[in-house]
Amino acid sequence: MSGDDEFRQIQQVIERLVIRYPLVPPDDIERAVHSVYLRFATSRIRDFVPLLVERAVKRELTGHPTLD
Repeated sequence: MSGDDEFRQIQQVIERLVIRYPLVPPDDIERAVHSVYLRFATSRIRDFVPLLVERAVKRELTGHPTLD
């Protein structure tokens, strides 16, 4: 996967999460995605990074204060 493809997929992850969690401020979602994405910065195999980022952020958002 090229860097452009990965960036596009990460943007799509943000868009999907904003739709799925309308009560969470979009800036919080974007910040969470980029924070998790940084954890994979040194990963050599990049194909599943967007999927792993999305799953991790979903787990984080489950406990988001505005959703309680």
